[in-house]
Amino acid sequence: MRSPLVLLSLGLLASAVPVKRALPTPVSVATAKTFLSELTVAVDSNVPAYSRDLFKTWDIISGTCDTRETVLQRDGTNVVTNSACNAVSGNWFSVYDDVTTTDSSTFDIDHLVPLKEAWVSGARSWTDAQREAFANDLTRPQLIAVSSSSNESKGDRDPAVWMPPDSSFHCIYVRAWITVKHFYGLTVDSAEKSALTTLINQC
Repeated sequence: MRSPLVLLSLGLLASAVPVKRALPTPVSVATAKTFLSELTVAVDSNVPAYSRDLFKTWDIISGTCDTRETVLQRDGTNVVTNSACNAVSGNWFSVYDDVTTTDSSTFDIDHLVPLKEAWVSGARSWTDAQREAFANDLTRPQLIAVSSSSNESKGDRDPAVWMPPDSSFHCIYVRAWITVKHFYGLTVDSAEKSALTTLINQC
């Protein structure tokens, strides 16, 4: 029998599993602490200058479904799509700020580690293909459907400056942040490292 996580990834348990668990599972607290200790501390660099166009989104994942629509289906419940794979109805819950909606157009797909943050912490030296893979990563806890307002509030800020308004999500958020940064070999600046250390120790 497949595990619940495998079934969830196939969309078979979408209506039975709480939406707060839709984000791919980050590493444990203990592993996150180890990963954090292994991250390189370095000053962020925006030379050459960041451009959103350097990260291609969204990729076609299956049929006519691109990354955005795939995440909306994964993170929502009772999602109905049309022939173009656009979500025409469903229910979504934003774990950042506890906002609910039945209109997917009011939700964004957030890059948990923002694209500019990735750029200044190492992605500027990647190939176009590597940046595209990062921007469309459905395996790591990097993409999540959240309210547009919370996504706009976050912008490209790291945990030293911004955390989700709902504090009950902080432990998952910081574990996910560390998971992504460690997997991609991205650096952390000193303020970010300090904030992550404080946050993970509170988990």
